[in-house]
Amino acid sequence: MEQAILNLEHLSKSFDGKKILDDLSIDIGKNEFVTLLGPSGCGKTTTLRMIGGFIMPDEGRVIFEGKDITALPPDKRHINTVFQKYSLFSHMSVADNIAFGLKLKKKSSAYIHDKIKYALKLVDLEGYEDRHPMSLSGGQQQRIAIARAIVNEPKVLLLDEPLGALDLKLRQDMQKELIKIKNELGITFVFVTHDQEEALTMSDRIIVMNQGLIQQIGTPVDIYNEPENAFVADFIGESNIIDGVMPKDFLVEILGIPFPCVDSGFGRNELVDVVIRPEDMEFQKPGSGMLDGRVTSILFKGVHYEMKVQAGGFEWLAHSTEAYHPGTEVGIYVKPENIQIMHKPTSAAQEVINTNE
Repeated sequence: MEQAILNLEHLSKSFDGKKILDDLSIDIGKNEFVTLLGPSGCGKTTTLRMIGGFIMPDEGRVIFEGKDITALPPDKRHINTVFQKYSLFSHMSVADNIAFGLKLKKKSSAYIHDKIKYALKLVDLEGYEDRHPMSLSGGQQQRIAIARAIVNEPKVLLLDEPLGALDLKLRQDMQKELIKIKNELGITFVFVTHDQEEALTMSDRIIVMNQGLIQQIGTPVDIYNEPENAFVADFIGESNIIDGVMPKDFLVEILGIPFPCVDSGFGRNELVDVVIRPEDMEFQKPGSGMLDGRVTSILFKGVHYEMKVQAGGFEWLAHSTEAYHPGTEVGIYVKPENIQIMHKPTSAAQEVINTNE
């Protein structure tokens, strides 16, 4: 991570007696695309609003470029926010919407004209200066909201689920646009979403949250391939999560059957959580895998088939490019490196990981 531009130090916040954030600390680097990811009510939007100055923490500090800005109002920070509701002025032209903040700062007409032209080019809306927001599509309105934010030259841009109202194709297009804008401008992006695909696609780092606590911080690859607990494994992609026992290093018993794995350092016969991704379930002939099962359902998902398999008294989820229809007997095999082993929670705080809102 490059030098930190934002440091969130021990932030806590309660509303109506309910704790929304609990001693949250995060360092965010310059030019980094960081995503706060988690279910509704986990505290991600509260965190974003604290960074923007819209909410004061009960405890803790927001440090920006080494200075404490916790008590500063939003307009005194080099930080801009794009909300899910774009809040464009319907009676103003696109150009006037983009120029709104610059006019408040009493910038010259020539400066404002150049900034509007540059911003529209950046968001691929050249020639739209005289249009009105209500005549534009949702994706175009979202780009105008981003243009309005970036002309103020923020060092940090906060985005609170800005793609949530768009259809799938527009959302995917805007994901690419946001990455392009971030790379061209060198702005730090802090992005809030509950959409795991968005987080995995766009982020340099993901901060997974649940019930006001950070569950894991890491790159998209790390978060997906090496989840630190059952909540992360379940929230980031689909998973088979099952109880296991580690009789010794590099071996885990699942449903009483020994599975070789690559994990070590657990206590002898320690109870653990085991995660196996559906795409890592391999089907073989009955009797040649680690355990046998019967396919109970199948769905075609476009790039693969999704199947449920009853095996060992557990219903497994499996993905394959080959169809295995209900009633088919199969042997199940999983490579050792595709079995993730995690410690069981040992405290009340850690128990939060097993609570998906």
